[in-house]
Amino acid sequence: MQLLVIQRILGLLLLLHSVTMLPPFFLALFYAEQEWWDFLVTFSGLALLGAAIWLPVRNQRTELRTRDGFVVVVMFWTVLGLFGAIPFMFEHLSFTEAVFESVSGFTTTGGTVISGLDQLPKSILYYRQQLTFIGGIGIVVLAVAILPMLGVGGMSLYRAETPGPMKDSKLTPRIIETARAFSYTYVGLCAACALAFWVAGMSAFDAIGHSFAVLATAGFSTHDASFAFFESPLIEAIASVFMLLGAFNFSLHFIAWRKRTFRGYLEDRELRVFMMICVGLIFLYTAVLSLTAVYPDAWQALRHASFNVISTLTTTGFVSADFSKWPLFLPVLLMLIAFMGGCAGST
Repeated sequence: MQLLVIQRILGLLLLLHSVTMLPPFFLALFYAEQEWWDFLVTFSGLALLGAAIWLPVRNQRTELRTRDGFVVVVMFWTVLGLFGAIPFMFEHLSFTEAVFESVSGFTTTGGTVISGLDQLPKSILYYRQQLTFIGGIGIVVLAVAILPMLGVGGMSLYRAETPGPMKDSKLTPRIIETARAFSYTYVGLCAACALAFWVAGMSAFDAIGHSFAVLATAGFSTHDASFAFFESPLIEAIASVFMLLGAFNFSLHFIAWRKRTFRGYLEDRELRVFMMICVGLIFLYTAVLSLTAVYPDAWQALRHASFNVISTLTTTGFVSADFSKWPLFLPVLLMLIAFMGGCAGST
């Protein structure tokens, strides 16, 4: 095992992660919030630690093996979750609660221990959403995309981080270009989602924050009521579309953009089965909710059935209604379909 090379890459990744503290830092300054100091301290600590780990072994260039890549990924996600908790601890969360919130964001799980989101500082709310943005693309894939200095070890990290059959295929001749292709596709979809939310009536802050969580299929919101806060069928429809896009294999998005054709979506067997299940579940939920008169008309039943089925099926976790009060088997089935998740190569 190449311990010195692992140390070098871990230091570089920590330096990279320290930079993610700067956007909420500047946001806190913009809104005149005292949290600017918290993010400055976290940035400084991470940068110093990363530099201390990297500098002694900065000249180590030995090629990484696949098992080394796994060690780097496991070590870094562990360290990431711990250090990502620091800003939450400044907000008087306990160590356990802060780590839970951090890990939930980075792993795009969406569980939260924080209540009263509407009263939190904007910088903290943005930071929570940013965690999901980073976790959606995967910080290691992002590092391979923007740190060519990782050199030949990039493929080992990519294989260790990327799920399913994606690990053995490259969309471009060089692994750095492949990682960049995924990153550009992800950022582009986030930008499109944010713009759509803003046009539909969200504030710019909410639109950007929710686009991060929607594409990452993460479920963090800037409001306690989640999407029910906006009371907008159009916003829910936009979220449903982009939750599905986040659950698709991202190589299909890249190929569709590169070749200017949607043929790849239609020919992908996994995607066809996934969408058949999704449409079937929406039809089932709409029918049951209509027959049991939970909502006054079929349109309202379809609205809430489609949003909550897509949110659960993609493991996003947003809600537009209290589905625990839905009749018969519907709440239990929602819990079961969450096990399915998205396609291979999705966020």
